[in-house]
Order: sequence, then C-alpha cells, then structure tokens
Amino acid sequence: MLKKITLLGLAVFSFAVVAVSQIMPSPNRAEGDGPYDRLIIRGVTLIDGTGAPPIGPVDIVVEKNRITQVQIVGYPGLDINENRRPKADDKTKVMDLEGHYLLPGFVDMHGHIGGNGQGTPAEYVFKLWMAHGITTVRDPSAGNGLNWVLDHKKKSAANQITAPRILAYTAFGQGATSPITNAEQAKAWVNENKAKGADGIKFFGAKPEVMQAAISENKRIGLGSAMHHQQMDVARWNVLHSARAGLTSMEHWYGLPEALFTDRTIQDFRLDYNYQNEQHRFSEAGNLWKQAAAPYSEHWNKVMNELLELDFTLDPTLNIYEANRDLMRARTQEWHDVYTLPSLWRFYAPNRQSHGSYWFDWTTEQEVQWRENYRLWMTFVNEYKNRGGRVTAGSDSGFIYQLYGFAYIRELEMLREAGFHPLEVIRSATMYGAEALGMDKEIGTVEVGKLADFVILEENPLQNLKVLYGTGAIRINDKNEPVRVGGVKYTVKDGIVYDAKKMLQDVKTIVDQHKARENARITQPGLDW
Repeated sequence: MLKKITLLGLAVFSFAVVAVSQIMPSPNRAEGDGPYDRLIIRGVTLIDGTGAPPIGPVDIVVEKNRITQVQIVGYPGLDINENRRPKADDKTKVMDLEGHYLLPGFVDMHGHIGGNGQGTPAEYVFKLWMAHGITTVRDPSAGNGLNWVLDHKKKSAANQITAPRILAYTAFGQGATSPITNAEQAKAWVNENKAKGADGIKFFGAKPEVMQAAISENKRIGLGSAMHHQQMDVARWNVLHSARAGLTSMEHWYGLPEALFTDRTIQDFRLDYNYQNEQHRFSEAGNLWKQAAAPYSEHWNKVMNELLELDFTLDPTLNIYEANRDLMRARTQEWHDVYTLPSLWRFYAPNRQSHGSYWFDWTTEQEVQWRENYRLWMTFVNEYKNRGGRVTAGSDSGFIYQLYGFAYIRELEMLREAGFHPLEVIRSATMYGAEALGMDKEIGTVEVGKLADFVILEENPLQNLKVLYGTGAIRINDKNEPVRVGGVKYTVKDGIVYDAKKMLQDVKTIVDQHKARENARITQPGLDW
C-alpha cells in the first residue's frame, strides 16, 4: 500500500492501490416537488445562457423533465395578453413568477464532494450546491472512491437523493495494482477506467511518455479529462503538451505560465524550497505569472492562439486562491458562522498537515505579490474569452476558507472582475460548462428539448451577482434600514422544483447539530474571545 498525498482538492497517487476514506452518504430525497406531467412557469424574465440579453415576460412549459415550450407572452409595463399564453388544464402545475429571473442551472466544473478530513456529510455538500442553483457538478479525482461517486451519480440521475447530477473524473492511476511507468500500462488503465463507468480522468502529472499515452487514449475512447499541472512534473509537461495530446480542460493555472516562459525553463524557486511545505508552494506560486511572457507579447499571443485552435478549455477556479491576496476577507466571510461545519473550520485552520492550511506566517508582501499575480492571470483569462475561447466556472470548495455553493458565486464575481460582462459570466457558468462536459445537447441553456434545470430568483443577477449568494445582498429599505434581498428562490433540477432557502435552512440545522454535539463554535485563529 503506497502513500496518498492530499493536495488542493485532489489526491496525488503513486499509481497503486489506495484506501479511500468516504464521507457519510446522502440520505434518500425528502424535498422537492415534481416532476410534473406538465409544469408552466409564468411571467419570468429569461436569461437563456447563450449570451443573449434578458427577455420577458416569458412562459416556460416543462413536461416531465423536458422543456417543451418557451413562449414570449407580452411586453414590460403592459398587461400580459392571456391569449398568447400556453394553456393550462386541471392537470397542469402553474407557478406564477411574474417579475422573477430564470437562468439555466449552473455547472460547477470543479466540485469535490468533500472528504473525511473535512468531515462533510454528502447531504451538507449537495444542499449547499443546490441552494445556489448548481445542478451539475464534475467531481475531479473521485476522492471518496469511484464506486461511491458512481453510486451517488446513479441515485442523483434517478432523483432518489437531493443532489446535482454528478460526473465522476477518477484520479489518474487510482486503483492501479502496480506503478504505471510506460505507455502500454497507461493505455490499459485508461480503458479499465472507462469500463468501470468513469466519465473522465483528472491528471496531475507523470513522465511525458505516460502523459501522452494516457491523455490521447482517453480522448480516443470518448472520455473527458482535466488536469492540475502540479509543480513536480510541470517542468517537463506543461499546458501546451496537454492540449496537444487532447486534454479537455486545465484546472487552476499551473502549467500555463510555464508554457509562457521565454527566458527560463523552470520556475525561479527559492533555493530552500520544499513542495511539502505548503507555505513555500503557495507563496512561490504568487511570483509565477510575472516570470511569464508579458501580456500581448509575441510568445504570449502564440501560446494563446494555439490553445484556441485546439478548442482548449480554461477552468481557472479563481476563487480558491483568493485568500492568498486577502486572507482576512476569506477567513471572515459572513456565511462561515452559520453554514461552516466545525470540522471543516478546523481543517481550514493554520496547520502544517491539512492541505490548504498553510498560513504559517502569511504577510502583506505575499498578499501584494498575489494581487499582481491575479492581474496578470485575469488578463490572460479575459483575453482568451475575448478571442472566442471557452472559460468555465469551477469552485474547488472545501479548502482555503472556501465553502461549497457560496464559493461558486464568488467565482462568478471574480470572472466579472477579470473583465467578463455579466452575460459572459452566466454563459461560462452554464453553456460553456455543458460544452466542456459534452452535455450541451441536454443542459446549459434554456431551450426546447433540453432538461429542465433552472435557477430562479426575484432579483436581477446581472445588476448584482451578489444576489445569487444564499445570504443575498444588502439594500436599504424605505425606512432607512438595511435589509437582505435575493438568494436563489427555486432550484429546478430534472423538472423537480426545490425550495433553495429551505435547503439552506437544512444546512444550518446540520451545522447546529454538529456544533451542539461537539460543543464547538467558529473562532478566529489565535483569537478565542
């Protein structure tokens, strides 16, 4: 039995059998209404996910779990002409949601379902996702074991549990009975992975012969792929190598600056660097983008254009590193007190062992470096989008003070910061995610024939993405008092209508129970007031 090393939402395996510690499975579904033989959602303003501007009022007809009609029924400020509306009979469920906004269900392209180290029951994770409108999740590395993930995938598809639909991307080498050291062994494992029912593979790095064989074979047999180009192998295999071999998407940003080097071939590591020391790892990463070619330079353009030609997908997970540029903000986000489990809070705390808990001595200097890192990184991501490239939304929650669901909305805000128009943000969260998963014929946009996956809320998310947070956004009312507005109202998945706010209340109950059982509360490190 070889050692498993846990790294930012992933497990790096030494290509041998590894024992997987599983979280508490999800209970049978006890919430959600439908699917209905026929459902009409009336009077909404539609943001369809394609990049088209909002339009409304619109009536949407769903039969079982499929959209069968999208009908414009009037004009803003005028009474709706009832003759234009789809007709309801006594067997039709009608939801009158005039003034609400309706979007496609969100796709989280980097959604770990938690782990034993975080102490997160599956119900807790799933309901946080669903309460924020996330109806499809790609689980990169199947950290609870492929069979566990496939079991929950099957139950979610049958709507036996309250959960997004799940795609299982196994960590490369997971379950192998011997080290994978050559192309023949790599291809054999890839085909075994498909036979077991996996949807794809998450790669981390290996020698070029193995990477080339595994990625290209995985593409040949029709599975998806993702890769975190970890520092231990990136000097010999960067993003360009992966894209040429047929990788679907790069995760985070590792491997991209290395492809952009012009005056070096290896990152300028401090000379006492140790990858197992995570403060070294993340501090040094904050200096990486400034070692790459300058934005819009000849080499920068050359790399970008080649990735575009290869139809490569960027899944930047901007939010997961935000604590590096502003630790206090990430640590004191308002939802931690109510929705973060005490076990997860302990996992976040400064610690030399728990991954992503590397705040041994985080300084102003490091935060300033990371802000510049973000500026350069976001410049590439935004320009990639501008040139027609596919950029998706992934959260990588459960690490570095980022909480499931909430962190996904923060990811949307950070895409906006990078320069995306809010409609481009929504497209990345919906249609582009579906395309990257090869599911765009089923999900990702609100169109006739597709699955009925919707996010419904009372506020306009284009004017303020914060209204998508479960805690909503702050506004002053007519009495000069601060109030909360927004939060997703309904999440519809597979034609089943879920009360998003009720799911958040369920999460709060789970957290309260854990706190009472453990006599625990959220306190800031070193400030047990």
